[in-house]
Amino acid sequence: MSYVKTVPALTRAGVDINVRRLNTLSNRRAQSTVASTQADQDVTNRESYSSRKSRNASSSPKISIDFELTQEAYKSKDNLELLRSLVVFKLCSYDLLVDKNKELMDISKFLLGKKAFEQFMKLTFYGQFVAGEDHKSIKSLIQKNRAFGVGSVLDYSVEEDLTQEDAVTKEMDSCVSATEKEGMSMDHREKQYKAHQQFGDRRGGVTGARTYFYSDEAKCDQHMETFLKCIKASGGSSVDGFSAIKMTALGRPQFLLQFSEVLVKWRRFFSFLAAQQGRDGMEALEQRLELQPLQEFMTTLGATGDFYGWFTGEKQGSGTIDRLDWNSLIDDRIKISDLLVVPNLEHAEEHSVRLMVDAEQTYFQPAISTLTVEMQRIYNRGKPVIFNTYQCYLKEAYDIVTMDVELSRREGWFFGAKLVRGAYMYQERSRAEEIGYEDPINPDYETTNIMYHKCLDYILDEIGLNRNANVMVASHNEDTVKHTLRRMNELGLTPTENKVYFGQLLGMCDQISFPLGQAGFPVYKYVPYGPVNEVIPYLSRRAQENRGFMKGSQRERELLWKELKRRLASGQVFYRPSPELGL
Repeated sequence: MSYVKTVPALTRAGVDINVRRLNTLSNRRAQSTVASTQADQDVTNRESYSSRKSRNASSSPKISIDFELTQEAYKSKDNLELLRSLVVFKLCSYDLLVDKNKELMDISKFLLGKKAFEQFMKLTFYGQFVAGEDHKSIKSLIQKNRAFGVGSVLDYSVEEDLTQEDAVTKEMDSCVSATEKEGMSMDHREKQYKAHQQFGDRRGGVTGARTYFYSDEAKCDQHMETFLKCIKASGGSSVDGFSAIKMTALGRPQFLLQFSEVLVKWRRFFSFLAAQQGRDGMEALEQRLELQPLQEFMTTLGATGDFYGWFTGEKQGSGTIDRLDWNSLIDDRIKISDLLVVPNLEHAEEHSVRLMVDAEQTYFQPAISTLTVEMQRIYNRGKPVIFNTYQCYLKEAYDIVTMDVELSRREGWFFGAKLVRGAYMYQERSRAEEIGYEDPINPDYETTNIMYHKCLDYILDEIGLNRNANVMVASHNEDTVKHTLRRMNELGLTPTENKVYFGQLLGMCDQISFPLGQAGFPVYKYVPYGPVNEVIPYLSRRAQENRGFMKGSQRERELLWKELKRRLASGQVFYRPSPELGL
């Protein structure tokens, strides 16, 4: 079984990526972008598209989903499942139970014994949020959901149950280089991209995202095998499934930290040069550098060489470069696709499974996103196989999305995105304030909503242009889902095109997922699975997340009660879901 290879020498060498020998770039990187006139042509295409979209919208049937119809929303659930949802959501609304959930589960396990405790969990929290213990036991739930129009994104949710002290020790050992451990000065490193002991336990202040800590390469290989089994399970249970992977599970996080720092510094240098030419304060895609002033400025800094030779003849002719051209200048002697182990993607294609690469903390994310885009460049040529995750609570989310869409357009591959609001807000804010760097998170929830819709609208417009773009709207926010449906109507996009997907977590927001699925939309549940005792850390965080979710809205409980009362009043005491009632 083959993997995309890793280059551990980079990590051992401290990831000192050379960006000075720019004239040694490979032809593939140098030719990856096209002339500025192509970007101008794309603007013209968008303008002409604006005049066409109203005609397309009027000729397409209007999409309308009623999320109040509980009989449709819950027809895949029997009465005991409805009752379980009501009980679990109610318990999640009590602060004391949520704050002490780990201690209460430990006490219950001690009093009940292992087998009775596992059975209790399967009847309550585990049964609500986790599909089963292994890839065999989850098949029935996946197939039932599929019969009612809902697909699956499989996510093996087992984590080590570490103490905080052990977690910090593992994190510091894996994020600090040998040079730093020997006490040598690392003052040139930016604070954001250095390991800090007070934030060594990355599980703190996180909602919903599982966390991996590096032990050794053997453990990474185990994670790899787990992901491959997950891919196989996705393919065996569904014809169009997804599987989720996490980059921090596959290698030493020190590499992600240092590679992220290199990438961010390189991008900041472009911003600095743009400011020198009076082009600061512009959106990322609009910023361009004029080559002649760039040559003159670099010469004043003492640099030598033919800077025109860095770029293709087309760029030399236009006399300007943009951020994508600049980003391509990272020394191509190091091939990005070789920097980190990822699952055998031919294996995923063989099983008709697509991969969702999860987003992580901002000090890892530039490297993770760059590696994911590199995989897209290779494997998304014929269809979208790799999906990158974009966190819309980030101030720079829109710039990142637009840059990646533009890159896919220039190079002719399928852009695949999952849009989320984000899972690390509290941790990110606390870390930025404590260590002393700019908070990367939007100031409030409303600003994040605006950012989410802005990113979503840009991708939907790209889909409307008949480009190769695809997006998963991963949201529990009903307003966001309605906004998406409204925009699809405006753009004349239909569910059967399979360009716009929806995603929610297993056990949550069924009143959104199932009506969408039964109306023909590609909608997916994130489906965690794993042994009861080994997914307790996941369940603990799910309780934390549901506290805020359930306190903020009583809507889901009200709809559950409404459907349960309707069934009892109509004599459906022993209601059983039937696949014939599905699609």
